[in-house]
Amino acid sequence: MTAADTGRDAAPLLGLVLAGGRSARMRSDKAALLYGGRSQLERAMELIAPHVARAYVSVRADQDADPLRARFAQIRDTHENLGPVAGLLAAQAAHPHAAWLVLACDLPLLDEATLAYLVSSRAPQRAATAYRSSHDGLPEPLCAIWEPRSAAALAAYVAGGRQCPRRFLLSADTELLDEPNPRALDNINTPEEYRSAMTELLPEASAAPKRISVQYYALLREQAGRRDEALTTRARTPAELYAELARRYPFSLAPEMLRVAINAEFRDWTAALADGDAVVFIPPVAGG
Repeated sequence: MTAADTGRDAAPLLGLVLAGGRSARMRSDKAALLYGGRSQLERAMELIAPHVARAYVSVRADQDADPLRARFAQIRDTHENLGPVAGLLAAQAAHPHAAWLVLACDLPLLDEATLAYLVSSRAPQRAATAYRSSHDGLPEPLCAIWEPRSAAALAAYVAGGRQCPRRFLLSADTELLDEPNPRALDNINTPEEYRSAMTELLPEASAAPKRISVQYYALLREQAGRRDEALTTRARTPAELYAELARRYPFSLAPEMLRVAINAEFRDWTAALADGDAVVFIPPVAGG
């Protein structure tokens, strides 16, 4: 089939960014996590928009008024407790004649080239086009194109008590592609994975030595044995700085239990540090 044939025969392509998860392991909303000053949901919508006629955010019924999600066109889940497949079922029911470019909102390493290759390799005569995982060789359902012909089979699959979209693609007529970037589809589920992704995404130039002042409160003050200090560090974010300090002092509090302020303003743990910054780590109950 030629590219012209594919374009002529293909159903219109719509976009769906899955943002209806409960982020239980992250312990905060993954869609709102910041990467380079933008939320992950904003970044995903910007990536998907050029490839589709219209992009939607998949949400649970209780999320539609969330200020971040409310900025975008939405499709609300019509099934509960089905995980990501609920978003796809709702989208296929809302627009049964469309194909869906489905994208999870927790793929911070996804690049434009990976998404463009998926779209250019679309096989509309099949049930779906998906990447083969670089980790285990199985289909990646949450960066994939789902054709209209997959809808009835997927609905029957779920009605039979199953809900894993990866296993569905294994048994369906799926076009499988090798990932051009083997890290692009690594998803982020925990605070530790988030910090690791931010370290990878931040430019190396920001790791230059910088002079930082740090203040400690409550338990951290006791464990550090001091109220404050000035130090030279190559840490690029508060998360990296805290990890560096935790190797020096017997800190017992995980970063998730603290708040961080830079220059008297509460900031995200992935905010970029600059020479001369004043950093404060604040325990749940700050005292003295």
